[in-house]
Amino acid sequence: MSRIQIPQSVDAAPAASQPLLAAVKSLLGSVPNLFRLVAKSPAALEGYLGMNGALNKGALPAATRERIALAVAEINRCDYCLSAHTFLAKNVAKLDDSEITANRSGASNDVKADAAVRFAAKVATARGHVSDADLSAVRLAGYDDAQIIEIVQHVALNTWTNYINEVAKTDIDFPVIKARETA
Repeated sequence: MSRIQIPQSVDAAPAASQPLLAAVKSLLGSVPNLFRLVAKSPAALEGYLGMNGALNKGALPAATRERIALAVAEINRCDYCLSAHTFLAKNVAKLDDSEITANRSGASNDVKADAAVRFAAKVATARGHVSDADLSAVRLAGYDDAQIIEIVQHVALNTWTNYINEVAKTDIDFPVIKARETA
């Protein structure tokens, strides 16, 4: 059971969050627990949706964004995010089980995406203290500075969702995927 009470419906959320949650429901067809949890703070929900929406318009393909989310969730051992992003990776990004396993290990079977996922994993584990060689490797794979900034932003956004879900112990409303004992 979640350690922070999750509004059971859009109508039970704070009034300022209700239009934002209605937009989520319109887009996704439902309102996952993460969104209703974050709705407890309308400012936090607006910030999350704003950053997420902006990054969705960025240069990184949806599949690469999901790959990064899976790598970061595994590093941070967030079962909620692993469950949600495994579902999205399979059903939206159309990644296969082999790719999802590679992503959870901080890699990819796709050569270009591999550089992005490895860099994202390094950013997450080193808390941003990456080497010149790490930066050079992602550039050599074809990522420009704008895309590198987006990779870092995805690490930050996913780390935040990992942390809020771990703090709250958010009830998982996706097919459950558990983090490995050692990431």
